[in-house]
Amino acid sequence: MDSFGRFRRLSRTGRHSFFLPIRFRRRRISLVPAALPILLAFLLPALAIPHFPPGAIQGSQSVPAYLGFDRNIYPGDTAIPILRKTFVFTGYWLSPPPGEKSNTWSGKRELLRSQGFGFLVLYRGRDSSELKSEAVAKRLGTEDAAGAATSAKSEGFSDGTIIFLDVEEGGRLPANYHTYLRTWLDEVLKAGYRGGVYCSAIPVKEEANVTITTVEDIRANTPSRDVAYWSYNDVCPPSPGCAFPKNPPLPSIGGASEAAVWQFAQSPRRKEYTSRCRATYHRDGNCYAPGDSAHAWFLDVNSATSPDPSNGRKPE
Repeated sequence: MDSFGRFRRLSRTGRHSFFLPIRFRRRRISLVPAALPILLAFLLPALAIPHFPPGAIQGSQSVPAYLGFDRNIYPGDTAIPILRKTFVFTGYWLSPPPGEKSNTWSGKRELLRSQGFGFLVLYRGRDSSELKSEAVAKRLGTEDAAGAATSAKSEGFSDGTIIFLDVEEGGRLPANYHTYLRTWLDEVLKAGYRGGVYCSAIPVKEEANVTITTVEDIRANTPSRDVAYWSYNDVCPPSPGCAFPKNPPLPSIGGASEAAVWQFAQSPRRKEYTSRCRATYHRDGNCYAPGDSAHAWFLDVNSATSPDPSNGRKPE
């Protein structure tokens, strides 16, 4: 999320490199000069090596990706047409964001929908310090699921909408947190919605040869559940930084192959992860949309495999 209420606790991050170990062996070929053009006409198409332009590892025409934004504080009605020129979908809080006592997104669904936005529906998750025991974790998971479903209903989100639980802690989660999360997912499903998780895809080093991401940890602890993943990883690379490409990066290259959404830029930028793409951010460290000439709405940037990642545009 943006700077309001960021509580992420991450240690070190790993980096991934992509190699193409292709070797070519040269051979001498003796040809009759007159036959050379004919031979080349047959051989060149078969031997041609495809050219991948910069960013080809990102979204492609056959597998499109879509650009969206999120921020904790609603940017205001006048900002919406401007942001729509760049973004296809928007984050949408069902609860007060971390660190806030009120939710400024309430009541804005129809306006956003009328402007053509898709949705990333989000509900604040608990901090692990609140989950003192398994019993408490189950109780709070049930309460929060009911709160998410009630708010989604009142905002006009129909059955089947994916609600992402905001998990701000990185690395391996405590056992009670997994109890809380499983309870939340089950109860949200009973209420007619589908559960998702917003969580880290940044590897955290636990031992000399052991790393873990929160996505991996949650997947291992929810084996029989259909969980939608919205991962965050602002490490450059794989993140392009504060960028708004027409061909957005696919979520799967952000460190979680199963992710439907990837948050690849945050405001303000985290210097320890973004030194290699710092030039893409504004000098104040925030990320702003191209149309925001006044730099009024710092935001986080996402790519998704759908223009409506939460399936939230459907009328109730």
